[in-house]
Amino acid sequence: MEAPHPTPAADGRPAPRTEIRLDTPERTRELGRALAALLRPGDLVLLTGELGAGKTTLTRGIGEGLGVRGAVTSPTFVIARVHPPLAAGPALVHVDAYRLDGGLDEMEDLDLDVSLPESVVVVEWGDDKVEELSDARLHVVIERATGAEGTADTVGALPPEDDGRRLVTLTGYGERWAGQGLAGLAAALG
Repeated sequence: MEAPHPTPAADGRPAPRTEIRLDTPERTRELGRALAALLRPGDLVLLTGELGAGKTTLTRGIGEGLGVRGAVTSPTFVIARVHPPLAAGPALVHVDAYRLDGGLDEMEDLDLDVSLPESVVVVEWGDDKVEELSDARLHVVIERATGAEGTADTVGALPPEDDGRRLVTLTGYGERWAGQGLAGLAAALG
């Protein structure tokens, strides 16, 4: 179900990468709930994937796992939504950077650097836009599994019928993620 790929972890270099295969959108939400158990205030999570890959579904699971208020939906038109915690724990700041092309300068208008220390910040489409916010970040790539064997060999090409299968690759950067049990996430899904 998973295949860790060891690489060195320190000074912003990637920690071991973990791949998890999922077969339904509900399993994607379950992964989000399991991931939430590892997240803490100050964490930055970047989500990458084509439209409809499951970025918001994963974020919905993270929100459920963190116990935040409000329905977690795509923030495409508002760009960022803050979901306060219902009990003790961090808020979830959910950002959609799809229409932002100004990089970190444009993202600074959202005050993410202010929110980051006390919140979990999840940024969809954040590649090459928000990495500078934190040396420690988790990068999650979600690909549709479209090949005959369920491999992501034609990622980006929408299959005739989306059967919900996904390949999720998690890579931690910085010391924060060097010792984290990302490889244990598949086991946590049962």
